[in-house]
Amino acid sequence: MGFPSDFPGVDERFKAKYNVWVYKGYDPVTKKTGFYALSTVCTHLGCTPNWLQAETKFKCPCHGSGFQPTGINFEGPAPRPLERFAIKLADDGQILVDKNRKFQQEKGEWSNPESFLEYVV
Repeated sequence: MGFPSDFPGVDERFKAKYNVWVYKGYDPVTKKTGFYALSTVCTHLGCTPNWLQAETKFKCPCHGSGFQPTGINFEGPAPRPLERFAIKLADDGQILVDKNRKFQQEKGEWSNPESFLEYVV
């Protein structure tokens, strides 16, 4: 997908084609800085939220659910956070996302090391 230095806070390059946002920032679960890959599917009824940079949140246009950059739901009818996908560094140093491996926060799966890629600048 790209090298770690190529990614801003929320990267939308892969939203349309792969239904993935790659986020670089602080992870409250691990209490470390790094990357995680979020599903672009709202956990309410499956619409695609938009990233609102000025408000630093994802906002679903269908029913108003709001999600923090971490994927945590905080407003609207979404019953749970966005799902994360497995993420790691490939042998060539680029970020690799595996959409076949999903992690749900409410099941405690965000603590799985494969749901987060630590990155030290």
